[in-house]
Amino acid sequence: MDNDSLPEIIVSFTDNFDKILNPHQRQILEDTKRVKEQLEQMERQRGIGSPADLYVRKNEEQFDPDEMDDLDSFYHTTKSLLVLFQIMGVMPIMRSAKGTDEPRTTFSWTSKAFLWAYLIYGIETIIVFAVARARFIKFLSSSDKKFDEVIYNIIFLSLLVPHFLLPLASWRRGVEVAKFKNMWTTFQVRYLKVTKEKIEFPILSPITWFLCFFSWGCSIFIVISQFSLQPDFPISQTFAYFHILAMLNGFCSLWFINCTAFGLASKSLQKHVKETLKHEKPSKKLAEFRTLWVDLSHMMQQLGKAYSNMYGIYCLIIFFTTIIASYGSLSEIIDHGVTFKELGLFIIVVYCMTLLFIICNEAHHASRRVGLRFQETLLNVNLTKVDVSTQREIEMFLVAIDKNPPTMNLDGYANINRELITSNVSFMATYLVVLMQFKLTLLRQSARKALIENIDDAAINNGQV
Repeated sequence: MDNDSLPEIIVSFTDNFDKILNPHQRQILEDTKRVKEQLEQMERQRGIGSPADLYVRKNEEQFDPDEMDDLDSFYHTTKSLLVLFQIMGVMPIMRSAKGTDEPRTTFSWTSKAFLWAYLIYGIETIIVFAVARARFIKFLSSSDKKFDEVIYNIIFLSLLVPHFLLPLASWRRGVEVAKFKNMWTTFQVRYLKVTKEKIEFPILSPITWFLCFFSWGCSIFIVISQFSLQPDFPISQTFAYFHILAMLNGFCSLWFINCTAFGLASKSLQKHVKETLKHEKPSKKLAEFRTLWVDLSHMMQQLGKAYSNMYGIYCLIIFFTTIIASYGSLSEIIDHGVTFKELGLFIIVVYCMTLLFIICNEAHHASRRVGLRFQETLLNVNLTKVDVSTQREIEMFLVAIDKNPPTMNLDGYANINRELITSNVSFMATYLVVLMQFKLTLLRQSARKALIENIDDAAINNGQV
């Protein structure tokens, strides 16, 4: 039989027909409706109506470069921090010129920004190496090689380590960092197309400018305080620490800015979801919002992946320096009482723990805003007042949140959240107790040795008498 002679089958999806179906039949009917709607949408957009095309991955959307530049509010409001990193040679990524088809943010080992980074890093390396060598030689030539002196010298040598690890921890991940920046750019364009509203971050501009100056101001304060309080910290060695502490402060500022931006984007998207749920049959719009939310969650995961090496080493340096500085301050108090030297070490401890707290606390708040609050919004929807298609879309939204948790993960090494603070504090306390037990053992041995010497001297004096 010829295909043209086959009768056309028309399925009418009416509310009256829906009422006589049992729950299982009604679910099948809703699934059929969804497939039909998708086919119609594909036919309108691309002129394709084959069911097989539902399972074909769509090509990546192509946006106008000039439009992407204009809509990239995140880049424009946080540009000052990116420029600061370029000047310091910390992360030499570049912004593509307007009108070019290249990704908006690029990374190349031969770019102008990278050539400048090579120069700056080379000059800084000469200074840092000279200071590290001077401290090491002074320690070896010192006649006093007590355990406390070893610990004291390790504190300031450990603060020099991030500079030597910069190429491995930061530069090597430049491609992933550029990818993260481009994900932000694409997200803002898609946000406009879905919500018909441009996302703005006006509060980030003054915060970013303040943090740029504060990063260097805090670095200068910490180094000058150590020069003033530590007896063996000459002013010539301070120049090796300014840019290192400013770099650590800058990365902490970068983390704060990104976490704040995630929270603002999530809050804006959540507002549109609430407004959409007030309308009748909002399932199609919810599907678009779900795609936006998944993009936002992937960006949070990409942030941890892009900076995994840097923040991983960051946390290790903080952990190690805090333990050593805490022990050094307590040991000096036991031996000599409270002096300016202990105050300097205490400042280092407070500084390191503040950095760790900011990173972990901001990651916790960002994950909570993007994940938990969205779940609460969707779970508070009265499902009896929405159609079945919307119910299913809400379920799929909740499943997407569960399967794509918005967590800050350092490429599988660790999750950045408040639990990291408590675990670090517990480990620090454990190692500090071990070091203090070792210190007390040394004191007991010194006291026993002094007592024996006093007894021998007394016996010799009595024999002479």
